[in-house]
Amino acid sequence: MSYSDTQLFIDGTWRAARAGGTIPVIDPATEEQIGTVAHAKPEDLEDALAATAKGFKVWSATSAYDRSRMMRRAADILRERVETIAVLMTREQGKPIAQSKAEIMGAADVIDWFAEEGRRTYGQIIPARAPGVQQMAIRHPVGPVAAFTPWNFPVNQVVRKLSAALAAGCSIIVKAPEETPASPAELIRAFADAGVPAGVIGLVYGVPAEISEYLIKHPVIRKISFTGSTPVGKLLASMAGQHMKRATMELGGHAPVVIAEDADWEKAAMQMAATKIRNAGQVCVSPTRFLVDQKISDGFLEAFADGLKKVKVGNGMDEGVEMGPLANERRIPAMEELIGDAVEKGAKLVTGGRRIGNKGWFYEPTVLADVPTSARIMNEEPFGPVAIVNRMASLDDMIAEANRLNFGLAAYAYARSHANVERLGREMESGMLTINHVGLALPETPFGGIKDSGYGTEGGSEAIMAYLDTRFVTAAH
Repeated sequence: MSYSDTQLFIDGTWRAARAGGTIPVIDPATEEQIGTVAHAKPEDLEDALAATAKGFKVWSATSAYDRSRMMRRAADILRERVETIAVLMTREQGKPIAQSKAEIMGAADVIDWFAEEGRRTYGQIIPARAPGVQQMAIRHPVGPVAAFTPWNFPVNQVVRKLSAALAAGCSIIVKAPEETPASPAELIRAFADAGVPAGVIGLVYGVPAEISEYLIKHPVIRKISFTGSTPVGKLLASMAGQHMKRATMELGGHAPVVIAEDADWEKAAMQMAATKIRNAGQVCVSPTRFLVDQKISDGFLEAFADGLKKVKVGNGMDEGVEMGPLANERRIPAMEELIGDAVEKGAKLVTGGRRIGNKGWFYEPTVLADVPTSARIMNEEPFGPVAIVNRMASLDDMIAEANRLNFGLAAYAYARSHANVERLGREMESGMLTINHVGLALPETPFGGIKDSGYGTEGGSEAIMAYLDTRFVTAAH
């Protein structure tokens, strides 16, 4: 599949924006324009809102069994098209082709999970206090949804919101990322080709602030779901709150990695090096602040840095490449500023710290050591291939530093003793904690943060509940 221009999907039809506007799409490995995406304006959004209102009436009246059947078919279609969609994703986003394929296959699993959960949105019969009275709690779809997704996982970030909404019986308008439009469009196409009725799914692109403000305030929309930065998330959540609309917020992180004195630090170094360079570190759950017991810190730092030095960086379409470019040109100066600030404040640059070449947005996997908490990178999510390794005197100190920031999305830990594992699970303030392995983001497990990292979950048995109202009905005979 060659890269082609991406259109809007409104009321079951792929179409250009009414005003004909487009936005260029750039390959981050070559800095060349590879296509365009349609730029939606208010008149297009009005069309999408009218369609989603109509689609909600149809879809909410469709049986859970039939909704599940169509969703399972969409998952199968996605698997059948994985090879071609992965090429689109790598060209527009930059990640290695193997990671693109894994993202798409994982998305199909998410669809299957929610397709089955939608058949199990049980209500309750509540024992009454008087004879002849029936009391019922019934689940109803909340209504049309507006979803806003980022560029780092173009399909994965859409599929969780889309699948939960459809499984619950909601219609949805997806505002997908302009930088990476073609792969999420193919996800939507799989659902359309599986028989999901016109109007149930809408897809728009444009200026994020303009679209979010227009959709969130509109009376047709009853729920929003957003993945992105904490500042933007707070703005959108407040906007939703003003209109009493439900919101799920999956926001930024600054994931700590606690490596206790009794940890298998060699295993930790190997697993964390591979996890750190995934998607060039442009992952909300990317391990960033490594807090290592001082007794094992030298060995860990050497092994971890060696692992990053061996990473093959290049065009994601090339064989054997383990890390592609950063997704856009804004990320290069952002990395340079954060790393420069840390070194200026006394951090040691162990490896990396430079742009690779002058064509494409490639950056060396980077390790900083002994970084003071006053450095910006200790307080701001770097969202790139850079890791901090700091020596710590005790597990008390590690947990205190892990919890110091007001982020609480993901955390990692390594320890052997039951006492340490139990303590880490109890005291670390994070929506997700994985100990002695990398075990996040499965469809059947919760995915979400606490504190400034948001609220609500986009995985596991609870995820569909955010798209359902509970209504109480009682009747006397």
